[in-house]
Amino acid sequence: MRPTVLLWDIDGTLLSTGGAGRRAMERSFDRFAGRPDACEAFSFAGMTDRAIIRAGLEALGREVTEGAIDALLAIYVEILAEEMSLAGETRVHHGVLDALDAAARRARCAVGLGTGNVRAGAQAKLTRVGIYERFAFGGFGCDHELRDELLRIGAARGAAQLEAPLEACRVVVIGDTPKDIAAARAIGAESIAVATGTYALAELDACAPTHSFRDLRERGALEALLG
Repeated sequence: MRPTVLLWDIDGTLLSTGGAGRRAMERSFDRFAGRPDACEAFSFAGMTDRAIIRAGLEALGREVTEGAIDALLAIYVEILAEEMSLAGETRVHHGVLDALDAAARRARCAVGLGTGNVRAGAQAKLTRVGIYERFAFGGFGCDHELRDELLRIGAARGAAQLEAPLEACRVVVIGDTPKDIAAARAIGAESIAVATGTYALAELDACAPTHSFRDLRERGALEALLG
């Protein structure tokens, strides 16, 4: 059996925060620019944190610099921690805990993250629901602004944990948006699409994922995950 690297998206895939991330971003733009409405015209689904901030600055007609993005990210991480401490609607999606348990039991399986969240944001969200320690590594939004590139980084880290060449590993991206599917395809990985976020199953199927499920309780989901 091939060594397997699992790269999990967070928002809409592992959990829902009840809008805490968007509220934190709105408050961050309010503090930075006096404009909480900077991101109101677009969905965050599948976007990295840096890409969200870049788009928000562009929407305001502000100069987009790496320094401005970094400054906003620092504000965002601080405010997100506050929002997560108050987020009563945060929940883990159906089937996730069983899937993580099954992956933990499987030999030669590295369980990590492939998320547009910066590392501190990922930690805040996952700690809130008690599953942060389930993930030993990841590719994060602070590693790269582009999703396919952060997945490459996460896959390499997973292979290193397994002490296996990356080309010998089966890499599986689990996500809830077309961007997850496209990024998985770009790095030559399998994709498991779950309709637990903002996209319906039919919309995900139109993007031709390797596998798709309404959620991870569905028949065949664990087999698709673990191979």
